[in-house]
Amino acid sequence: MDTNDHQPVTLRRARVDDVPTIGSLINDAAEFGLMLPKSWAQLYENVREFEVATDGNGSVVGVCGLSIIWADLAEVVSLVVAPSHRGQGLGRRLVEACLHEAQQLKLRRVMTLTYERAFFEKLGFAVLDRQQLPLKVWADCVRCPKNEACDEIAMVRVFDGVPAPPLPPAPAPSNFEPPVVLTNLTKDGGPVVEDHA
Repeated sequence: MDTNDHQPVTLRRARVDDVPTIGSLINDAAEFGLMLPKSWAQLYENVREFEVATDGNGSVVGVCGLSIIWADLAEVVSLVVAPSHRGQGLGRRLVEACLHEAQQLKLRRVMTLTYERAFFEKLGFAVLDRQQLPLKVWADCVRCPKNEACDEIAMVRVFDGVPAPPLPPAPAPSNFEPPVVLTNLTKDGGPVVEDHA
């Protein structure tokens, strides 16, 4: 009998002291080509994006992040469950926690790039042509060894009850001229005039 069957698993927001375990889970999965690796700097900078699952001993056994991309779009990232706790619905619970947060933030769409189409379809995601996603989504692809032949599936979930937000307009060009900075002044406060003739 698996002793993990009787250990309560709880979800909570990630903390800074979780980063070493989060890093191990994500980077172990990255070695199998299942996701991009994350550096220590990336994990510490973005620790507030992550939800973790902890076992009865308080150890982190799963992680999933919600990365905000734009006013109406976020991405589910870095979903990993430790091998000892797979098959217990933790992946679903972690994604649902991220989807709940997206709704709280009034985000209309949540996307993911995945190999697990059936899993995400059960959570209300639908396949999307990756060309419909903003270029910002592909910023991480530069570091990916598969960037020339990506085989991940782009999927999106739309929350119908959330209206599309008005996106901020691009700033209009102005006739603004930068101020003149005077570094050399005469003793009475006037500018020094140099004759370069």
